[in-house]
Amino acid sequence: MNDLLQQLAQMLEQRKSADPQKSYVASLYAKGLDAILKKVGEEATETVIAAKNGNADQIIYETADLWFHTLVLLAHQGLEPESVLKELERRFGLSGLEEKAQRANNGD
Repeated sequence: MNDLLQQLAQMLEQRKSADPQKSYVASLYAKGLDAILKKVGEEATETVIAAKNGNADQIIYETADLWFHTLVLLAHQGLEPESVLKELERRFGLSGLEEKAQRANNGD
């Protein structure tokens, strides 16, 4: 699965120099951060609605859209999915309450 994230990250990097008229991702980059954030928000809302409706196929479809647009956001900000995976790995084995307490102690 990590390979797929790396491949997507590479593709998203390449799209930064693509023609916005020919690439959806390039058009998002050209519109800027606010447009990308709007898409992430829309996809998050659609994922919530799909979950409320309880349709597994729709949940998977909308989650894929959400993850994809989140990857676009990361690439736009010069971040890699590997950084998120490392953060998840850091949290692995911590209870949610412990992780939350650590963030509170760090001022997050």
